[in-house]
Amino acid sequence: MSSGKKEAGVENEAVRNFREYLRIPSVQPDINYDECVTFLKSQAKSIGLPVRVFTVAVGKPIVVLTWQGKEPSLPSVLLNSHMDVVPVFPEKWTHEPFGAEKGDDGRIYARGSQDMKCVGIQYLEAIRRLKHNGVHLRRTVHISFVPDEEIGGKDGMKKFVHTSDFLELNVGFAMDEGMASPTDEFVLFYGERSIWGLHVHCPGSPGHGSLLLPDTAGEKVRHIIDRFMDFRQREKQKLNDNPNMELGDVTTINLTQLKGGVQSNVVPPELVVVFDVRISPSLDHEEFESMVNTWCKEAGPGTWIEYEQKCPRVDVTALDKSNPWWQAFKDTCDKLQIKVKPLIFPAATDSRYIREVGIPALGFSPMNHTPVLLHDHDEFLSEEIFLKGIEIYEKIIAAVGNVPSQKK
Repeated sequence: MSSGKKEAGVENEAVRNFREYLRIPSVQPDINYDECVTFLKSQAKSIGLPVRVFTVAVGKPIVVLTWQGKEPSLPSVLLNSHMDVVPVFPEKWTHEPFGAEKGDDGRIYARGSQDMKCVGIQYLEAIRRLKHNGVHLRRTVHISFVPDEEIGGKDGMKKFVHTSDFLELNVGFAMDEGMASPTDEFVLFYGERSIWGLHVHCPGSPGHGSLLLPDTAGEKVRHIIDRFMDFRQREKQKLNDNPNMELGDVTTINLTQLKGGVQSNVVPPELVVVFDVRISPSLDHEEFESMVNTWCKEAGPGTWIEYEQKCPRVDVTALDKSNPWWQAFKDTCDKLQIKVKPLIFPAATDSRYIREVGIPALGFSPMNHTPVLLHDHDEFLSEEIFLKGIEIYEKIIAAVGNVPSQKK
């Protein structure tokens, strides 16, 4: 396969496009997405693809480019990426975070180089090459660029999948972001843990700090913390004891906030303890909630839970012969002799909203031999890995876009 590397000092067009996209500071919070939309429209024109911009929330555009297939009535393929990136601490970077500087070693430094502007451009460049080579796929392929994934996607994919505009895309299969891998393997995500944010309110008897009052908020907090941390330790032990387990296979609990009180000599009328919980697909949600409710009852009267987030359980995408999309993906990887490691994603992506409406989705970013630097300082992706990723996507997009019609 041709790598498309630069010749005679002229930078590869795909790399130029990548660096141009990286220089758009679509950084949370309060993003103006106009520059992203303008850039993507110009890319659509240069490839020869129609483009539509949908809006499910004011100031939160969803850009969709479409490559129509030979059999457009068949369920389509959706290639999704997000336009937004997380904030930076410029003083911690040795490169301008939105400069897309390229070193002599080919490393391209910028926020979004791994998460995930690389993937969005790789989709487009792979399709550009396929079209240039006269390829016409059986199925229609949509390339979507969505807002606000980094803050939960509430005004992006979460709403979009429930619109008539999304339904009209007739999506049968989707791909979204994965993660870099420092080894020769490529990680593949076929499911995600469910995010729960729990604020446990512990009311109690207020009074002077010199007294031993009954039923205080502090005593209830102690009980709650002990129960949550004991559960956390059991999950941690499971992970430590089984070398075949990954982080996504267990439920994580982290105490992230303690709130309440006015001053050191006043026993407060309420304390609130906040936990970030990521529930593994193997843990029953009702059983977990019942257990937490029991802990609150044990802590004492009035203890209650406020849910900041309570994401439902979403079925994972099947990785067997029942899923023709997976079979096409896997067969392509086998032909390319690339090693794929299927995992449950430990955090969350927009794939969860796609799976929630019954569409199989795989999370995959073709970045091996690359340190995991998403949300980190000096985030980078090498030019060589970026270009190889385009070649990989060429083959994968062609394979999933030619999946035969499934007779019922």
